[in-house]
Amino acid sequence: MPKIGVVLSGCGAQDGAEIHESVITLLALDRAGADVTIMAPDMDQFHVVNHLNGEVVEPARNILVEAARIARGDIVDVATVSGNELDALIFPGGTGMAKNLFDYAMTGPECTVVNDVQRLTMEIIEGGKPLGAICIAPVMVAKILQKMGRSGKVTGGCSVDISNDIQAMGIATESAGAGDIVIDEENKIVTTPAYVEAKSIKEAADGIEKLVSKILAMVNS
Repeated sequence: MPKIGVVLSGCGAQDGAEIHESVITLLALDRAGADVTIMAPDMDQFHVVNHLNGEVVEPARNILVEAARIARGDIVDVATVSGNELDALIFPGGTGMAKNLFDYAMTGPECTVVNDVQRLTMEIIEGGKPLGAICIAPVMVAKILQKMGRSGKVTGGCSVDISNDIQAMGIATESAGAGDIVIDEENKIVTTPAYVEAKSIKEAADGIEKLVSKILAMVNS
């Protein structure tokens, strides 16, 4: 039974993990019989957004505590997980991910990644293990590849702006629709745009399910 890590960034598209993307990922893994370790950083979110009206509200919330809502409490601090313990790693996206796990939403291609998230991702890549990135997560993967001095390929969907930012990091891009995946065979990285392109939960699910299937196939190959 493959052991797959899933890293969440809170709970909510605008200030944490995109809930549809997270649940579809976890459902697809469960249906495939994977042993899943859900994790998140134990730190405050960048901010909290009222998803009804888009307003920023107080008080602050903790990423791990909020992500536990999606995980039904079965979640650990990402700082406690090593790449040696996993067979693969997957990142659901969400605008909040680009605020909490890395600061792309605020700083663009000069973004930085939370230390333990970067460490774990590097351990997976250096270990030759499959890595999946959904929605905005491919941008974070591109930044980490740049940090490692590696080349690679991910998707920014059909977004010219996101693709240009990824290319500015020295990483190649391939356009993809919501139901498509892009595979970097050399680095064992699989990416899909999900809600960067999807107009419905079904469209997002099409690409995510393909990504999970490919990740699991890579683990077993």
